[in-house]
Formats: sequence, C-alpha cells, structure tokens
Amino acid sequence: MLSGNDIRQKFIEFFKEKEHKHYESASLIPDDPTLLLTVAGMVPFKPFFLGQKEAPTPRVTTHQKCIRTNDLENVGRTARHHTFFEMLGNFSFGDYFKEESIAWSWEFVTDVLGLDKDKMWISVFTTDDEAERIWNEKCGVPMERIVRLGEEDNWWSAGPVGSCGPCSEIHVDLGPEYGGDENSKLGDPGTDDRFIEIWNLVFTEWNRMEDGSLEPLPKKNIDTGAGLERVAAMVQKKANNFETDLLFPILEEAGRLTDTKYRASEKSDFSLKVITDHIRAITFLINDGVLPSNEGRGYVLRRIIRRAVRHGRLLGTKENFLNVLVDKVVEIMGGAYPEIRTNKEHIQKMVRIEEEKFSHTLDQGMNIVNEEIEKAIEAGEKKLSGEVTFKLYDTYGFPYELTEEICEEKGVEVTHAEFLEKMEEQKERARSAREVVKEKGQDTFIEEFFDKHGKTQFTGYTEHSTKAKILHVKDNNEGNYTIIFDKTPFYAESGGQAADTGKIVGEDIFGTVLDVQKQKDIYMHTVKMAEGGHKLVAGMELELSINKYRRAEIKRNHTATHLLHKALKEVLGDHVQQAGSLVSQDRLRFDFTHYEGVNREQLKEIEKIVNEEVFKNTAVDVAELTMEEAKEKGATMLFGDKYGDKVRVVDVPGFSMELCGGTHVERTGEIGLFNILTETGIAAGVRRIEATTGFTSYKVVNQMEEGIIELSKVLKADASHGQLITKATKVMEELKGAQKEIEALKAKLAGFEANSLFENVEDVNGVKVLMKAFKGKEAGSLRDIVDKAKDKLQSCVVILGTDNEKAVFAVGVTKDLIGKVKAGDLVREIATIAGGKGGGRPDFAQAGGKDGSKVEEALAHGMGLLKEAL
Repeated sequence: MLSGNDIRQKFIEFFKEKEHKHYESASLIPDDPTLLLTVAGMVPFKPFFLGQKEAPTPRVTTHQKCIRTNDLENVGRTARHHTFFEMLGNFSFGDYFKEESIAWSWEFVTDVLGLDKDKMWISVFTTDDEAERIWNEKCGVPMERIVRLGEEDNWWSAGPVGSCGPCSEIHVDLGPEYGGDENSKLGDPGTDDRFIEIWNLVFTEWNRMEDGSLEPLPKKNIDTGAGLERVAAMVQKKANNFETDLLFPILEEAGRLTDTKYRASEKSDFSLKVITDHIRAITFLINDGVLPSNEGRGYVLRRIIRRAVRHGRLLGTKENFLNVLVDKVVEIMGGAYPEIRTNKEHIQKMVRIEEEKFSHTLDQGMNIVNEEIEKAIEAGEKKLSGEVTFKLYDTYGFPYELTEEICEEKGVEVTHAEFLEKMEEQKERARSAREVVKEKGQDTFIEEFFDKHGKTQFTGYTEHSTKAKILHVKDNNEGNYTIIFDKTPFYAESGGQAADTGKIVGEDIFGTVLDVQKQKDIYMHTVKMAEGGHKLVAGMELELSINKYRRAEIKRNHTATHLLHKALKEVLGDHVQQAGSLVSQDRLRFDFTHYEGVNREQLKEIEKIVNEEVFKNTAVDVAELTMEEAKEKGATMLFGDKYGDKVRVVDVPGFSMELCGGTHVERTGEIGLFNILTETGIAAGVRRIEATTGFTSYKVVNQMEEGIIELSKVLKADASHGQLITKATKVMEELKGAQKEIEALKAKLAGFEANSLFENVEDVNGVKVLMKAFKGKEAGSLRDIVDKAKDKLQSCVVILGTDNEKAVFAVGVTKDLIGKVKAGDLVREIATIAGGKGGGRPDFAQAGGKDGSKVEEALAHGMGLLKEAL
C-alpha cells in the first residue's frame, strides 16, 4: 500500500515524465497582497493565470502547502476538515488543455494509484459537453457515473469579471454505508460523506465581461488540485483522513503525550484530532516566518496554538506538549520539506514560548468562563455577556473563540455583537493595515502602467547617476511631484533599506528627490521642485543623481546587518533568524528570534566577531544566480521573503552568504567600526539590536570620550590610568554612608519635633489630639512624627499636613480609638478640601491634594469632623 509520501513523490514523477517542471512548494505567506495566507495550490501561479506575468515555463507541477481557517470549528469534528493540507497540482499556461488534463488525471488515479475505476464518479459543468465526451470516450467512464452540476459546484472565476471557466471533479464512492442506497448517485441529498472529491480540474478558457457575457481567452489554462490527505485516505482505504499515515502517527504521539487512547470516547477523539491538525499548521507557519501576534497571520498562528493547548487541557494534561509534538511532524514531513528539519529547534522554541505564555493564563480564564456560565445558568439565563467575553480577551488574553467554544459545549450563548463592539478599535487597526496592503495590490493605475511600460530599469547597483526619460508625472501641489522614469539609479525603500535621496536636473529644472517607493517594480520618485516644475512633462529627459554620501552610509549599515546576523548565530545558536531590519543612513536596526536577553559578555563577543570581519577588509562578492545555484552554495534565505527564479547573492567569503536585493560595500573594511548601541526585547521570542558603523560610530565613540573626560573633571580623577572607576566607586560608597547619616539625623529631628509638638496636644472629649501644619516637609517625615507621637502619648489621634506646592496629609489613630474614628475615613475627608483623595488602614492613612495652600483649612475641617465623631 502506498504511503502518503509515496503518493506525493509519484505524483511529481508522473508529471515530470509529462514534461512538467517541478516547482518547490511556495511559502505560506503569499506574494499576493489580497491574501493573508496561501490557501490553494494555484496561488503562487495566480499572476500567470490572470495574465499579469509571463509564465517561465508552460507546464508546472507542485505539491503546495496550504492553510485555511474559514471552517476552523469543524476541524476534528469531520473526517476531512483541516487547517493545514497539501495540494498536489499540475498546471498548463497556454499549453495543453482538457483532453490531456483529463486523460492524465484518470491515468494517475487508476494506473499509478490503483483506485477502483468502478467506484469513480465524475462531475462536469452543466454545459460542458466536451469534458463529458472525453471522460466517456477517452477514459471509459460510463455515462451513468458522469454527473452535470451547476455554477456553485463546477465553475471557477477570478472575480465578477475576468478569467473563468468550468471545472470537472473526480469523486470516489465509499458505498451505501456512508449515505444513500444502491441507487444513489453523486449530488444526491444526504451523500456528502459517501462521494469524496479527490481532484478538481479547472479549465480556464473564458473572459467574463462587464455585461456578464463570455469571450474566449487568447490562451487557455489548466489549474488542477488534488488534496493529498484525501487521496491518501482513498488509497489506504481509510474513511477518515486522520487515520492515514500522514496524520495518524501524530495523533498517536498526541495520545501518548496526553495519556489518551484513540477511540476511547468521541470527545477525546475530537481533541486529539484538533491537536494533530493544528500542530502541522503551527510547524509550517513558524517555519515560513510567521510569529504569534494579535494581528493578521500572527493572530491565526496564536489562535490555533491556543486552541491546541486548550484541547490538551481538556485531555487532562497541564504539561507543555506541543513543542515536543513538532518532532513527529518533522519525522513524517521532513523528507518533502527539509527546511523544517533545519529549523526544528527554532520552531520548537517559538511553540514553547507561546505555549508557556498561554498556559499561565489559561487556567484562570477557564475558571472565570465556567464561573460566569454557572452564574448565568443560576440566574435562569442562557447567555454570557459581551462584557465578560471582552474582559477575558483583553485582560487575560483568553481568545474569544475559546470562550465561544466552551459556551457551546455548555449550551450557553455568547453575545458576539457586544464583543465585536468592544473589540472594534483593535479589529479596525488590523483590518486597516490589511486594507492598505490590499489597496496597494489592487492599484489599477500601477497595473495599467505596468502593462504599457513594464518595470523601471534600476541602474543603481553600478552607477550613481544616469539620464532618464519621464514616463509619468503627477503634480501633488506646493511644488511636490510624483515622477516615474524609464530607469533610475535611486534605490526604492524595500527589504528594510531606506530609499536613496538626491536630485534631478535639466535645463532650468532642479528638484530634490525626497523618497522613492516601488510597486510591482515601478519606481515612484517623490520630488520637491525648486524651479521648473511646470515644465515637467512625459518624454522629457533629465539627469538623475543620488546622494553618494548617504548611499555609502546605508551600504555600510546594510552589509553590517549580514555580518551581525552571522555573528548572532555563532554566539547564540543556529536558531537565530532575522525577524526584521531597518537600514538607514545613521544606524541599523536588526530584529532576531531569541528567547532571552543577550548579556553584556555575549554582546561584546558579537561586536568583536563583526569587527574582526570588518578589519579583514574582505572583498564582498555579489552575483546573480538561479535559486538552485544559490541553494547549492548554501546561501541564507530569510523567513517569509519572496524570491524569483533569479536571485542576488551577497557573499562575504568564508563568513556570510545571504540572498539580498540591497546595496552593499565592495570590501568589509569600508564599514569602518561596528558599534552596538542597545539590545532590547520587542515581542515574545524576538530581540532587537541597534548599532552604528562608519563615521556615525566615530561620533558615538567621541561622545563617549567627551563624557568620560567631563566625568573625570568632576571626580578629579585620571581616566587614562584607570582611576575613574576607583574614584567613582569611592564616591558612591561615601554617598551611601552620607545618606545613612542623613536618614538617621532625619529620624532624630522627627523625634525632637514630635517632643516639641507635645506641648500643643489638645484634649477633645477626653481624647488626646495632635494637629500640625508644616511647610516643605517630606511625606516620610510625617509618618515618622505620627509613629513617635503614638509611642509617646499611647492613646491619641494625630492629624498632620504639609504644603509642598501640592498637599500631603497623614493621620494616625491608636488601636484603642479606631472604634470611634478611623484614620482612612478621616484622611479621605481632609484631602477633599485640597482637591485630592486617599485612604488607608484604620490606624494609619495618607492622602494627597492638588492645592498645598489649602492644608491648614483642610486640617481645621478634619478637626471639626473629629470633634463630631468623639
């Protein structure tokens, strides 16, 4: 019997024999601003299907990792719902069409996989006579097992207008025990679990116009997708995907780690399946560079990690187990996706951090949910308020979806509308970020411009100035223009590197380039015109020159990030991965995955390693290679980055080699001096280093020297002979001694003051009362006086206040009198007179007020209240 890995390999080999080029699976982070995640096998090839780009080869085959979370609540409840799944696909871009596609799919499922032809059913679009004929005449499928279905089931379209076409699907009949009877056919009600779709063939042949009419496309395309998990279930004769060899070993390991047997109960099986599915998604999302967060892809990851942890708790385990389960995923899938083997330690550490973080709050959240549910039931209600669900999310980090799930299990409704209302600010922030990206991706002007002119020719790798022709100019008012040229030496902001600045010059024309951005390789220059702006027209030729000094500084910082990345791996470990960067003129910022703060000794070692490479003055090699050549050379590829067939490799021989489109120094010695400024944490498992190079480092070191010289003058010590530290240490010790003496003297002074105040003790209905207003007295001194007075008088009430611009009050009551008057209540009333508030214990309390001038009035008010109480 074929394993899941066998099926995947045989699929690729089969289509390679049919002259298809095998493309490795693309990242789960799609190169498509309209999509959050890669949801189907065709996503990486969408630009080819839509005619936005020319396909590099006419025939392609892939096994593509995919993520879908639109049906999350059904994962684990059904036999075939998954968040992570693999899509086997073969694609034709204007090459072969229906006959080959249908014939090859039939050949593969029957001859290669050996599935029973008599159990196969085919669906075709209602009007697709051609597909029906091919299935019947070329493949031998009986007409009674070919079913025509409508647009909902058997039609694909890119959108309301644009490319579209009919689909045809291959289904396997599991038999009457899964629904219907001997006479049932595909599409009959109640047979969804019986007829299992394993392969979808899309025939993209039409262009839908604005009026709804269809026109033939100049090139017809084929897009097919076969779910590997479903195909494996059919080949291995399993009615449930979770029982295939792709998933069952993970499920068994989850059972071992949680001490749960499969098929012990429907409830525990559900939890085991959720964990099994989710750990695959978690492993591959982190592998592709997604980090847990509260927005976008990071939220998807955080949500499924927390859902999996919660189901572990339902199975009775409080141990962190998800990170251990990663091993089993790597064992099963590491052959097809070797990068998860390489990154296993990183993946496990990220999972463990998030797992531990959530475990700390999970129990508390679960208890609160259950308590609130019990309260609702006791009150005769069947709802949990949005206020509670939001508090759980906002205060305890407890996902709304888990609250909803728990309530569903208990038969209690949740008021989702209320929760959403309270969440609107957070939701709107994430939504707005996605919409901005989406709008950029759907910029019709850029699409039309690209179709007409193609991409901007970037000449900045080899030259600092060039003559270029204006292709488009837009007046943004007040002398500010957006200009697109046919070519440019200006680097557009990308990959963390800041854009170049500079100037454009022509006859009676002068402008300063302030910024450069790009979309779809079209460079848009923001220019402030000093003169000649009104003359700017398409077709005009101008001289474009970058600021060479700024470029040189940026190059130093960019190459330094590559050296820093490698040094971090050497000192901290191979789990370190770049998580973001900023390369500007005056500094560099480098974000990286690590799980604790980097100590001073480690930072010194990292700094030393980078500077050693700088001082070697190694020549930096930059070459354009194919992706295969770059992989063979061992070039580092950054998580989540997108690369084409041709890539730019920046190599510091013997030390660092990375794929990078940025600008770099020719020799490492140009970096000058690398100096780490700060190291901080910015998120769970993510640290940040800020550093300088070149002349900026000189200025930083110079400032440090000036500071040391000034400090030496103040301390009257010679820094050059190491006396500064000795003298500073001695001064600090003397200061500590002096502070102790001052505190002792203050205590004595408070005692003297208290003794002198005893002459002013007033008798109020047999109770000794000491009241006094001060000017500029510290709050601590007031407390000392209260304590002294209580010790001396034994039974008394002490009311003190001081004007320190703002008011400060202290009230003390000996324990024998707190039945009559409480310090906390009295000081609260006193403070209101000075525009403040406060409180405390019955025997001692403090308060503050905004208006120090009201202290005496406030104390008088307090005395009046005290007399009433006594």
